[in-house]
Amino acid sequence: MAVLGVLLLILALASAFLRWLPITTSLIYLGFGVLIGQLGIGLWEMEFLHIAGWMEHLTEVAVLVSLFVSGLKLRMPLRHPAWKSAYVLAGPVMLACIGGVTLLCHYLFGQSWGVAVLIGAILAPTDSVLASLVQVNDARDSDRLRYGLSGEAGFNDGTAFPFVVFGLMLIAQGQLEADWVSEWALHRLLWAVPAGLLIGFLLGKLVGRVAIYLRARHTDTAMSPNDSLALALIALAYVGAELVGAWGFLAVFAAGLGLRHAEIAAAGRSETPSEELINDAVPHLAEGGLAPRALSLDDRQLGQPRVAAGVLMGDVLAFGGQLERSLEVLLVTMLGVLVSVHWDWRAVPLGLALFLLIRPLSVMLLMPRRYLDHAQCLTAGWFGIRGIGRLYYLSYAVTHGLLPDEAQTIIGLVLSVVALSIVLHGLSTQPLLRRDERSRAVAD
Repeated sequence: MAVLGVLLLILALASAFLRWLPITTSLIYLGFGVLIGQLGIGLWEMEFLHIAGWMEHLTEVAVLVSLFVSGLKLRMPLRHPAWKSAYVLAGPVMLACIGGVTLLCHYLFGQSWGVAVLIGAILAPTDSVLASLVQVNDARDSDRLRYGLSGEAGFNDGTAFPFVVFGLMLIAQGQLEADWVSEWALHRLLWAVPAGLLIGFLLGKLVGRVAIYLRARHTDTAMSPNDSLALALIALAYVGAELVGAWGFLAVFAAGLGLRHAEIAAAGRSETPSEELINDAVPHLAEGGLAPRALSLDDRQLGQPRVAAGVLMGDVLAFGGQLERSLEVLLVTMLGVLVSVHWDWRAVPLGLALFLLIRPLSVMLLMPRRYLDHAQCLTAGWFGIRGIGRLYYLSYAVTHGLLPDEAQTIIGLVLSVVALSIVLHGLSTQPLLRRDERSRAVAD
């Protein structure tokens, strides 16, 4: 808590200066962690094996919040062309990345097939937390590149997590056998993926409609505990999916989508997000970064479903964004401390191969040009950022049956590749985004 408090204070006091730096804030958190870790002044030292138990739950919370907020920002209909690039990135591209990393770990580093698959499944997905800069800016954003990366970050657990489990099962079994492979495919893929999406979406849409109806009916929009509603929806979607053997991460992402679709229904299918209506009504709150409260709206306006939906969505987005950023600060700082202890030089060729070869080639070869053009494919191929979600998968694997030698190998490679991703993507994100914005402005 002391480390978190000091870092948040520095960020708050130096915000005007940091805003002009050509790097992402996650790179600052990582550097701070290295500074206070073993490679720096040695203020904080820890072994991943000793903290994997509670690290699993802490990273789990961070990923759940990020997935829920990501779902809230995606407002386009599920059949809209903007979604198609997300489906390709989270499906064929993700599988190709898992396969590429698996082959590299097996033939270059001599790892067993089970360990290689596990490393591939952990490292392949784009992170839903640290990729926020390259995702949609708000619910109105329909840019196909940003939409594809946002949808990928939400959906990719349906592709990657089953293979994390597959890798653990292959390590335990030692070889492929029809019995356990068929059971894995039936349970972890054919059932868990669609069930998680359906449970989360229906729950989010139902709860959203009920909440909007009650707030509009009783005109209590200004005082409603919408942050509590968000936490309740995350918890219920996750637990509900886990109880029936579905993927809880997918359910929480889909719950955010469902809540957004409840807002769309309340807005009468308007293309303008309801929260923008409230921002226009109370501009000083919107500019201050606070949850927009309907302080200047009279009772007649508060009784309109669209107004109730706007306040609900504005509150949830503000609360979720603040919670997501706080957890990111703590966890990326901890990554800096951990990588000081577990750095593995083999991560350099592995990470560079993944960032510069495996993912870009997968995107270029598998993404139809009618979804993303050549330049967008290159950008999407580079922005496969690794981060907090990888720490959760790593913690999950360590606490679910890995032997100490296997665990140490995987810990070193994963932590080092994630740190390398934060450095490389942290240095390149701002310049590349500015160049993309300038090119789009010229095209317009």
